Amino acid sequence: MAKEKKIQINQTFKNIIILVIVAAIFFLVGKIWPSGEEPTVMTSDLLSQQINEISELATVEYNYTNMGKFENQATFYGWTVPFTTKSFIISYDGKIKAGIDMSIVEVKLSGKKITVTVPKAKILSHEIDEKSIEVFDETKNIFNQISITDYHQFAIDQKEKMETNVKEKGLIEEAQKKAETTIKTFITSSNRLSDDYEIIFKVSE
Repeated sequence: MAKEKKIQINQTFKNIIILVIVAAIFFLVGKIWPSGEEPTVMTSDLLSQQINEISELATVEYNYTNMGKFENQATFYGWTVPFTTKSFIISYDGKIKAGIDMSIVEVKLSGKKITVTVPKAKILSHEIDEKSIEVFDETKNIFNQISITDYHQFAIDQKEKMETNVKEKGLIEEAQKKAETTIKTFITSSNRLSDDYEIIFKVSE
């Protein structure tokens, strides 16, 4: 009787061990192939495709309120005609986005080294909110009247000045750094890279 009981205990212990081993195997398989499929092999083409799917990456957005003055006088053979001054002051809100074109990013994989070649950051868009435009101190000169062309050209000039201003303040450099940080995070998280992978960035000319 004692012998039979001992055999039953041994059999139960063996069953427990088998269950533990099976559970461990399923756990490891789930870690390696979470979806039940073999993991995708990471290649340079795969990494490039993943990044190129994002056509444009706007990394920095600069919102501003600006006020500018337009002033013009009629001229005659290079001489300024008296009493023909026209002017106005405009206040408006604008938005500038800077970043890189993701469609031309190149990625090369060599062992544990990933080299990402990105273009120089640039201004992607610059919009003025038409609803925010306010006109002040608008003159009415019968000899040199304000036209739609004046407003249009003034808006172009103001845009160019603001873009020059934000570039001098380092907006492009900030966009470049943020783009690289975003790409590195995207590659790492999308492919579950281990810490021994090195990602190097190069800026194309």
